[in-house]
Amino acid sequence: MDRELELICAINNELEEMEEVNYVFRLQRRYIRDMANPLEMYTDEEFKKRYRFSKLTFNNQLMPLLNDAFRKPTNQGLPFPPTICLAIALRFYATGSFQLVCGDMRGVSQPTVSRVVTVASRKIASHLQEYIKFSENALMTYNGFYAKANFPRVIGCIDCTHVKIRRPSGDQAEIYRNRKGSFSLNVQVVSGPNLQIFDIVARWPGREHDSMIFNNSSLKMRFERNELSGFLLGDSGYACLPYLMTPIQQPQNDAERRYNRAQVRTRNVVERLFGVWKRRFPCLHGELRNKLENVPSIIVACAVLYNIGIRVRDNWQVEENLLL
Repeated sequence: MDRELELICAINNELEEMEEVNYVFRLQRRYIRDMANPLEMYTDEEFKKRYRFSKLTFNNQLMPLLNDAFRKPTNQGLPFPPTICLAIALRFYATGSFQLVCGDMRGVSQPTVSRVVTVASRKIASHLQEYIKFSENALMTYNGFYAKANFPRVIGCIDCTHVKIRRPSGDQAEIYRNRKGSFSLNVQVVSGPNLQIFDIVARWPGREHDSMIFNNSSLKMRFERNELSGFLLGDSGYACLPYLMTPIQQPQNDAERRYNRAQVRTRNVVERLFGVWKRRFPCLHGELRNKLENVPSIIVACAVLYNIGIRVRDNWQVEENLLL
């Protein structure tokens, strides 16, 4: 009887020890996500090199765009702070590198980076009508363009640029193959005199011609309805219209040659815009490897951010090392 009692006590002691071990083990698996805040880690110059904006613009202009998109009522699942989420998205736009690399920079996984970039891009792109629009002061726009080559009543310069994407899956993949053989979206942009983006269309496959995109855009409808006054300047890929001025293919006299020179010099602003825009956000210069349905929102988000930088005069020095 005493022997049985001893065995029972021994078993109870072992069970209690096992419960204590399991309890300790469960406590050890709990952790708190402690992520360094880039606003505190870097000086303003270092921060701007990595995220393309100053800390002041980041806090006062960019954070309000998210509108609590990343805020959660509880800390269940250890959600990332909105500041870190915006920093991850900006770092992706500013490097154009693989999401795995962007995740390693912040100590997060590739799927997390993908979700953050998708949510942030869609939220920022939703402010399209607020930040991408023609100037309300048409006279100021006319004067800005006139100062470049004496071309009167120019309201904007139009052109398209290709943003490379990875090969889409499915039977429709070939419609995204452009004339150079790579896969892309053909993005239509209207530039202002100070390299602003006045209008953007980012949904057409790479094989579509510039003129076809314009003919099917709301921009053309606005000119047809006389909602916009003045001239657009485009290259020879567009048809010459009462509101769209293109170069004369074979000028016959001095007047036509002067027209061509003024038209080309004024239209040059849209080419410069593409260079500055893609240097500020190199993800547009390389190949976007995101899902096809997410690519347009990334492009538009970069356009919104670009215009914000111009509006608050938080400019990016294009000569800086893009690898920083």
